[in-house]
Formats: sequence, structure tokens, C-alpha cells
Amino acid sequence: MRMFRRRKFKLRLPSRTLSLGERTLVMGVLNVTPDSFSDGGRFLDTDAAVDRGLEIERAGADILDVGAESTRPGSTGISADEELRRILPLLEKLRGKIKIPISIDSSKSEVAEAAATAGAEILNDVTALRNDPRIAEVARRHKLPLILMHMRGEPRTMQKGPFAKDVVRDVLAGLRRSIALARGAGALKSQIIIDPGIGFGKNYAQNLTLLSRLPELAKLGYPLLIGTSRKAFIGHILRTQSHQAPTNDDRLWGTAATIAASILQGAHIVRVHDVAEMVQVARVSDAILSPRSVA
Repeated sequence: MRMFRRRKFKLRLPSRTLSLGERTLVMGVLNVTPDSFSDGGRFLDTDAAVDRGLEIERAGADILDVGAESTRPGSTGISADEELRRILPLLEKLRGKIKIPISIDSSKSEVAEAAATAGAEILNDVTALRNDPRIAEVARRHKLPLILMHMRGEPRTMQKGPFAKDVVRDVLAGLRRSIALARGAGALKSQIIIDPGIGFGKNYAQNLTLLSRLPELAKLGYPLLIGTSRKAFIGHILRTQSHQAPTNDDRLWGTAATIAASILQGAHIVRVHDVAEMVQVARVSDAILSPRSVA
């Protein structure tokens, strides 16, 4: 695989400035949901979620991404009130305890607004403003970075197809539309991050195509976030090779391969469940990109 030299960016948060591209940043996932595909129900209790958030920080994560609404294939969504009931007590208890910045995974502007007021410093919208364009206005008012993720369709039906004939063209077109919406709402170009949405309305082969062609997405001129952790296409590859269906935990090494490939193809941030292990993958991948850094 030809390695891609990623551009460097500065991301301004209320509490600090993050450098992107000097090394890969690891975003640790914390789902406070009963039904997420990987760890649904484990951290629905606020105290358990606080403990897990602090554990993610200790494991070496640079960012904590908190989500209260499952977007797994087939999920139907919840109300903003329910999202806030799960998120706000957690943010309150983490305040003053956690040192890494918190990202909120939500596609509702009222949730984004309340979370930003409660201390969240990054907004992560998996619908890339298709569900609620006002999230861009929240990002502008609070001067927060905004992650725009491409999703074809919606979680309830996205894996039933029809899939795009040309997945790279489809992702590029969708992200361009979302970037235009964000910029039209006043979001700064320097505060936007793009995510091709691995597993969101793409078939297994298309996910692999996107990972191998990340440099084409990088030409849009924005930092890249990639989330492959434990996803179904990894299980599919392993199942066809071993004729056994791997569990989420069995997808660890398959995930590691996708994380390394993503970094070598230009990813700035990787979103993962297995933080300690993927921090090691990121550090070694970064060293391959820059051998002189370990001389």
C-alpha cells in the first residue's frame, strides 16, 4: 500500500487547541444506550458510564465520544428528551474529573446545544446535518468543531440498499453538500472534520474501497476521521476466512488492521472501542509514517 502524507491542521476547542496530523488522535467510544451494536446496555447507568469514561482516558484516548442514541443498522431513534436524560447527568459528573475533551454524538440541535452548554467541546453529527442543519449554528455559536459523517439513507434501512454504484463519488458528493450547509450557517472551514461513514449505507466491499481510497477524500481539504471499530464488514471477512462467526471481541485484530490502514492512508482521528490496543496500533503506524520521529 502506498502511504499518504496527511496534511496538518489546528482544531480550536474552548479549552485547548488540538494538532491534527502530527500524530493520530484516538477517539474513545462511550455509548450510554441500551441497544448499540457493540456495547449497548453496559454503560446506561450514569456511574458506570463515568467509570468507563475515565477508564477510556487512562487507556490513552485523546477524545471521549459520548453517544446516547444507537445508530446501528435497523435502529429507530429516540427523542431529544431521552437523549438528554442519558447525556446530561454524565456530563455533569465528568465535569472536573476528566481532562480530555468530550465529543457529543448527536444529530439533534437541542441535544447539541444542551451538551455544549454542559461542557462538550466537539459536535459529531452522523447525519452530516441532513437530520437537523441547525447543529451547524450551535457549532458556530459555541465555537466548536463539527464532525460531518456521510450516511446513505437512515439507520433503520441503510443496510438494505440500494447501495451507490460509485461509493467514492457518492461519499464525496454527500460530504460536499454537508460542508456547504455548514459553511452557509457560519461554521468555519478550520472547524470542520469529515468522516466517510464506514458501515453506514455501504456494503462490505464498499467499506474496503473507501479505506483504500481515503486520499481522494482528503483532497476536499479537511481532516479525516475514520470509524471502523468492530464493524460488521470485519466480521464478514473473518467469517468467510475461518467459517466461524466472530463476536465483537473477536474483531479486535481485524479492527487493528483497518486502523493501521486508515492511518497510512491519511486518517487524522480514529474512533475506537478498544482504546489501549488501538493506541498502540496508532503509535506504530505513526512511526511508519515518520521513521525519524523514533530515531
